[in-house]
Amino acid sequence: MISRFFIERPVLANVLALVMVLIGVVSLLGLPVAQYPNVVPPTVQVTTRYPGASARTVIDTVALPIEQQVNGVEGMLYMQSTSASDGTYTLTVTFAIGTNADQAQVLVQNRVAIAMSSLPQAVQVQGVTTQKKSTAILQFVTLSSPDGRYDSLFLANYGVISLQSELARLPGVGSVTVFGAGQYAMRIWLDPDLVQARGLTPSDIISIVQQQSQEVTAGAVGMPPMPKGQDFQYTLNIHGRLNSAPDFEAIILKADAQDGGRIIRLRDVGRVELGAQTYSQSFTLNGQPAAGIGIYQLPEANAITVASAVRARMATLAKSFPPGLVSTIPFDTTGFVEASIHEVYVTLFEAGILVLIVIMVFLQDWRAMLVPATTWDMARVSAVT
Repeated sequence: MISRFFIERPVLANVLALVMVLIGVVSLLGLPVAQYPNVVPPTVQVTTRYPGASARTVIDTVALPIEQQVNGVEGMLYMQSTSASDGTYTLTVTFAIGTNADQAQVLVQNRVAIAMSSLPQAVQVQGVTTQKKSTAILQFVTLSSPDGRYDSLFLANYGVISLQSELARLPGVGSVTVFGAGQYAMRIWLDPDLVQARGLTPSDIISIVQQQSQEVTAGAVGMPPMPKGQDFQYTLNIHGRLNSAPDFEAIILKADAQDGGRIIRLRDVGRVELGAQTYSQSFTLNGQPAAGIGIYQLPEANAITVASAVRARMATLAKSFPPGLVSTIPFDTTGFVEASIHEVYVTLFEAGILVLIVIMVFLQDWRAMLVPATTWDMARVSAVT
């Protein structure tokens, strides 16, 4: 009865089918596209570092105070943490599906702020980072040097300075993480025998280095009130934070009164070199030193749009790369998404052909086939869309 109603009114049937197709197209434009549906619980990650501490020390002095405060935060399902032997600490808090990720981040950050006063001074100086983070990586952008001109440390540092902020500003990008040898740092290697022979301790040397290498304000000359004849005011610029290994080696640690007032410098008890902040991780591409940039998308973002924006931005940034540095994208999950969408269109085309064949076989009339075939195919396209 219903089918007869629409067969006798082909114009109405075509109009309704067209409306359904338009609704499907509008819905398609507003839907996120990803390899998997968004059914993963939102997570918030807390990271910090305690330089020089063992895993047991990190557990006792960093993990315990933070987890005691974070435990039981509103909407939390469970949490898991990792304390590494290089002093790094990572806490991942998983919330129930449907929890607002921004609100969850604020709740965790407030709990971490309460625990800050209980953390060691070195950890407070390093800082504790709290951020919402997706559990899946959308893309991996790699930096490499085919001719071996740059090492992994240079590549990772270049990624942090020149690329991380550029990619993080793209629409739909949740966070950008650089994997590799880490950032540059001034490393001081002390000789225990020489340190003991000079009557020093590592804590004394650390304190002296921190005092000697820092930015300070020197003031100005000629500030009011000033005597007559002083017509100019000069701001004093002094050499504050040290930047090179020779500058650190020249730091005076003490004057040895027993040796005629001999000055003991840092180079007398060890050596200084510019190296990586940590050597606990490395990144290689095809067996060669490289750096990796992990791209994480926002939960509501369109994966294909974000991936295309990243590729376009990297193509623009590659024009300013130093000679001998190249970038590639060896890992991209949108390839599976595009293949799935292509298969959907292929299935729609095959289904439409089969529908036409079946209707023609049963009705045996081209005219009678046009209305139901058009209506059914358009409705099917709308439903799948």
